Amino acid sequence: MSLKSERRGIHVDQSELLCKKGCGYYGNPAWQGFCSKCWREEYHKVWQKRMEEDWELAERLQREEEEAFASSQSSQGAQSLTFSKFEEKKTNEKTRKVTTVKKFFSASSRVGAKKEIQEAKAPSPSINRQTSIETDRVSKEFIEFLKTFHKTGQEIYKQTKLFLEAMHYKRVLSIEEQSECTQDFYQNVAERMQTRGKVPPERVEKIMDQIEKYIMTRLCKYVFCPETTDDEKKDLAIQKRIRALHWVTPQMLCVPVNEEIPEVSDMVVKAISDIIEMDSKRVPRDKLACIPKCSKHIFNAIKITKNEPASADDFLPTLIYIVLKGHPPRLQSNIQYTTRFRNPSRLMTGEDGYYFTNLCCAVAFIEKLDAQSLNLSQEDFDRYMSGQTSPRKQESESWSPDACLGVKQMYKNLDLLSQLNERQERIMIEAKKLEKDLIDWTDGITTEVQDIVEKYPLEIRPPNQSVAAIDSENVENDKLPPPLQPQVYAG
Repeated sequence: MSLKSERRGIHVDQSELLCKKGCGYYGNPAWQGFCSKCWREEYHKVWQKRMEEDWELAERLQREEEEAFASSQSSQGAQSLTFSKFEEKKTNEKTRKVTTVKKFFSASSRVGAKKEIQEAKAPSPSINRQTSIETDRVSKEFIEFLKTFHKTGQEIYKQTKLFLEAMHYKRVLSIEEQSECTQDFYQNVAERMQTRGKVPPERVEKIMDQIEKYIMTRLCKYVFCPETTDDEKKDLAIQKRIRALHWVTPQMLCVPVNEEIPEVSDMVVKAISDIIEMDSKRVPRDKLACIPKCSKHIFNAIKITKNEPASADDFLPTLIYIVLKGHPPRLQSNIQYTTRFRNPSRLMTGEDGYYFTNLCCAVAFIEKLDAQSLNLSQEDFDRYMSGQTSPRKQESESWSPDACLGVKQMYKNLDLLSQLNERQERIMIEAKKLEKDLIDWTDGITTEVQDIVEKYPLEIRPPNQSVAAIDSENVENDKLPPPLQPQVYAG
């Protein structure tokens, strides 16, 4: 089998990682293959078109209500008091319907306006000083960082506080709308620093990272895996999928990593630790930073194994293997959270965007992994997925002398358990077969006995009359010798 055919289910062309609109930035499955910039443009087009259609519908409904009301009023003259009450009720109902329709189709920023006015009387708990040590530390670091920018830093701090206060009132919005507000804030602040503050682009990126760290430390508990989304459902689905694929070996994925080499084994452990550590971070920037760290350990492991630099075709299968072996918690929630609230410029370009896009591709591959992708028959794939059997482990004769004794013993025990499992399955099959044979034999004997009884029924006859002497019927035979008489023998 050629190397090309072995990789047919895993290989991803680098052009597939880019935005499908052809802008040159990295795309993302969460943005339907677009980059952040193109996705926002498409989103705004669809949203604008929907808003126009909704306003047309609202205006049409309002005109119909007004025409119906005017027609009803002109066709009837003076009405009684009862009709006056009905007319007043009709007017109120018409006004309520039109207002409801307009409110339903209005911009998201107008939703819950009355509720916001009532809640505005109380101070927002999200902008108060938090008792968390991490929050206090981030606040101090952010203030110290902005002091170096003097007036520009004061303006940035003021805008950031206003944004946090506004986000407190927007919790009633969907997570997509909250993400849109956050991305707009990032874009507006960056443009204002470049145009008004004349801040160089390199420093703008550093400032935006600090702004993101400051605001997302406070918003994380509200926008990470919210109950209004299906993020938790996706987490459970991918966890169940990874558990079902525990039997996948590096050879099936064509992973060019030899874990028997101690340095390579250490790199694999570090890569798994980095991908798991992503869930412990609160800020999207810190979560995203775990992915390049994991990827660099993967590249080092491949380089040590092959004694040459790793390629993209080697990296993606190894990343898939690391995800399967590491089983990172809340993987989908972390990806969605990073996609929604990370500075989009970091996801579209650079090293972080490339590795993050590869992670999204790895998760998509795991969700769609099939027998053809692993070069297995459908029958073997179904047996492995159902847990009926597992792939044959490495033979003990092929171990190198320097291999870990614990690993050898582990594989030996796994082989023994696999053999015992196969023997148990064979015994159960033979026992069921024996049970079936005994039942069939019992049924057959019962049927034969019934047939014989029906064919030869049992007849009970009365007993014959007893005779006086055994020779009474031999009257005609008078030539018989006399019976023997006992004689005494005198010795």
